[in-house]
Amino acid sequence: MSENSPNLFLVPTPIGNLKDITLRAIEVLKTADVILAEDTRTSGQLLKHLEISRPLQSYHIFNEHKTVEKLVERMNKGEVFALISDAGTPAISDPGFLLVREVLAAGLDVQCLPGATAFVPALVNSGLPNDRFVFEGFLPHKKGRKTRIDGLMEEVRTIIFYESPHRLLKTLGQLAEAFGADRQACVSRELTKLHEENVRGTLAELIEYYQTNTLKGEFVLTVAGKNPKA
Repeated sequence: MSENSPNLFLVPTPIGNLKDITLRAIEVLKTADVILAEDTRTSGQLLKHLEISRPLQSYHIFNEHKTVEKLVERMNKGEVFALISDAGTPAISDPGFLLVREVLAAGLDVQCLPGATAFVPALVNSGLPNDRFVFEGFLPHKKGRKTRIDGLMEEVRTIIFYESPHRLLKTLGQLAEAFGADRQACVSRELTKLHEENVRGTLAELIEYYQTNTLKGEFVLTVAGKNPKA
């Protein structure tokens, strides 16, 4: 890497279709001193596909607090790191924020590359207003879940959630109870993959659909905001 290079690159990786890696991302991954990966096994397969051979180090939600100080020390000594997640842009519902904050606090440079992230295509193809929106990521599994949903009842912007297959119906039901069963929404599944699916309708219609259809893959739930005239 050049002497003026950032100390930390955040590199988006494909969320399904491996062709969605950018040429710049490949260049950074090939030249970084170390690649920080959420799951080294998953990332190892991607790097093998891209014919990239660089040192891999584990960096995930369970070890980030323990490793961040040493990583910053190594960056201070000149090492350049590339952070990747299993899929999508690092720090978006994945580890990364803590490292970025500490690297910047140390007076070092960070650069995030543009690239794949699931909520943007889900929002754009939902058919819901996308001039203003709020990204909520994953709802809490238990404590604080209802409070978080209730806090969005007056939200007029389009709302985006990430959700797992085994919680999708529960979330749709809770949103229907809080927002009204006739609120428009879209469920996007397996974005960019062969079996990509976007199901649009009211929350009630989506509940009915997913009671009898496939609940597999990664889900993005896009929900219309409250009608200001209501």
